[in-house]
Amino acid sequence: MIGRVNHIAIAVPDLDRAARRYRQLLGAQVSAPKSLPEHGVRVVFVDTGNTKIELLEPLGPNSPIAAFLERNRDGGMHHICYEVADLSAAVRQLTEGGARVLGDGRPKIGAHGLPVIFLHPKDFDGTLIEIEETAPGQ
Repeated sequence: MIGRVNHIAIAVPDLDRAARRYRQLLGAQVSAPKSLPEHGVRVVFVDTGNTKIELLEPLGPNSPIAAFLERNRDGGMHHICYEVADLSAAVRQLTEGGARVLGDGRPKIGAHGLPVIFLHPKDFDGTLIEIEETAPGQ
């Protein structure tokens, strides 16, 4: 069911500083920052050639990333995102198998403009999983 890893997300306390480190120290190509109020985050993507690293910081104290950073003040890996061709079919298969979709269970539009859902980390060995529907033709 799952396809390639789309991105690995790292929560950071200061997005601009983190993006600068990736550019200057690692020589990475880093996208422009993008605010996603519906997800409570501000993000940049680091292109690694075969996948991406998503650096994300909270947009305010009610962001789920703010709570994560309270427990992990220096930041850290937040989630891993896998691609699927058909999100509805994937969600059906996952929930029939006992996985729990977070939130109200309905997809939201993610940072790439495509539908995403998140799966409960307790169902995947403590790892928060994001599933993103790939664009047609990808």
